[in-house]
Amino acid sequence: MSAAKKSGTSTFSDAEKAAVKATAAERRAAAKGAKAEDDVQAVLDAIARMDVGDRALCTRLHEVITTAAPDLAPRTWYGMPAYAKDGKVLLAVKNSGKFGQRYTSLEFQDVAQLDDGSMWPVAWAVTTLTKAGEKDVAALVCRAVG
Repeated sequence: MSAAKKSGTSTFSDAEKAAVKATAAERRAAAKGAKAEDDVQAVLDAIARMDVGDRALCTRLHEVITTAAPDLAPRTWYGMPAYAKDGKVLLAVKNSGKFGQRYTSLEFQDVAQLDDGSMWPVAWAVTTLTKAGEKDVAALVCRAVG
């Protein structure tokens, strides 16, 4: 965790505070009845605020995900691009700049149908997106949707 320790108490990093504020704003918008097009615009705005490398990668990931699973509802989740099924987040895209990581990750939530035995991966690191990688992401998203 990226929480800093001060005098025996933990504090949140600026990135963590921003994620909590983003979540509060997302919940307020949902309570006010935000429309699907508003949610899509929020995703596009979140991507637009990323640095150049993350923006290019996440723009392409957004295109691949929405093409592979057009029934998923794009929205933001903790300020990150996310895709929901039946109102629950199935997949979030955590760009590398979000919390100072060296890679962007696709992070599937418990509604994703990726179960395989008693243990399976739910997050994938993505540093670049090749044509083969695009096909892998599309197949993975389709599998997660069920």
